[in-house]
Formats: sequence, C-alpha cells, structure tokens
Amino acid sequence: MALPLMPKATAVWLVENTALTFEQIADFCGLHPLEVQAIADGEVATGIVGLDPVANGQIPRGEIEACEADPDRRLKINITDYPQPRAKPKGARYTPVSKRQDRPDAIAWILKHHPELSDAQICKLIGTTKPTIQSVRDKTHWNAANIKPRNPVTLGLCSEADIEKAITLARPRSGLVAPVEDIAETTDTVEPSDQSETVE
Repeated sequence: MALPLMPKATAVWLVENTALTFEQIADFCGLHPLEVQAIADGEVATGIVGLDPVANGQIPRGEIEACEADPDRRLKINITDYPQPRAKPKGARYTPVSKRQDRPDAIAWILKHHPELSDAQICKLIGTTKPTIQSVRDKTHWNAANIKPRNPVTLGLCSEADIEKAITLARPRSGLVAPVEDIAETTDTVEPSDQSETVE
C-alpha cells in the first residue's frame, strides 16, 4: 500500500485541519488509530509540523470532504510517477565491477603513453591504487601476462578532458618540453647521452 510522504507529519495536519476519524487518518497514514489519537491529544509528535497532502498533490480536497461526510469511506492517495530523488555518491570515483578488470590495461596504457603523469594523478583518473600501478609497472601484477595497454577513454574509465587536464598539470612539474605525442615515440629509443641532459 502506498503511504503519503512523511506519514506522521501528514497525520498531524489531518488531525488539525479536518474532521476525519482517527481510523480514517490511521488507515491513510499507515499508523495505529491509538497513535493518531495520541497525536490529537498532544502526547505524540508535538514538535512535528503538519504536512498538507492536498498542497503537495497527494490527495484532492474533494476526497477529504467525501470522507468527512462518510466515516466508513477511506482516503485514496494519488499515485504519482515522479522519480524519487537519489542520493549522490560520496567519496572516491566508483568503478563498476564489469570495468575493474580493465584498469590494469588502462594503467599500462598511461604508463606507456604519458610517463609524465604521477601515480597520484593516475589513481584519480581511473580510480585505482598506487600498489596496483606499481605492480603493473614492475610486471608483478597477478594478471601481468594478460595485460594489454588500452586507452582508458575507450574503456569508459575517464574522459579525454580528464587526461588532457592531468597532462597539462604534469608538464610544468616534469620539465618535459617535447609535445606529448612525441613522448611515446621517444621514450624507448632515446640514446643514453641524450637522457643525461634531462636527468636532474
């Protein structure tokens, strides 16, 4: 049975503003008749502000008047199809179970194509942990044999804008001057003599 929003507050309003019987109010609000009587006597819900079910569209005024005229009649709530509000998730970004197996592949892709990103940035981008990143980097991950670098954007783990923002923040800190596209090309083929110039 559908109940009104905030049943006890609705019962308070009906007690104060209508001539409905305790049984009618109790039936509508999902309460016991003795509880409604206690509300009327001021023993229960003394600090609760009444909620008008007519004003919020849960019941028409004519329905209340009809029930006031006939004590055997029962109030019928208007069933609405309004979507119920959902609480926003808090804390770290949630990764669906179906995508969690893709994270090592995404980590491998970022380590290969964007070595300038810090572990903390990678954690934030794809919702992983530093030990997982380290295990992929060292090839000690339990599934290392099956890890293939795959773009986290195509895997749905983050957006292109997220990656671009992270790269922009990483450039000044890393001191890299070469275009990002060139980094992946040169990382594995730079001569030792060239590397010595960039090592701090």
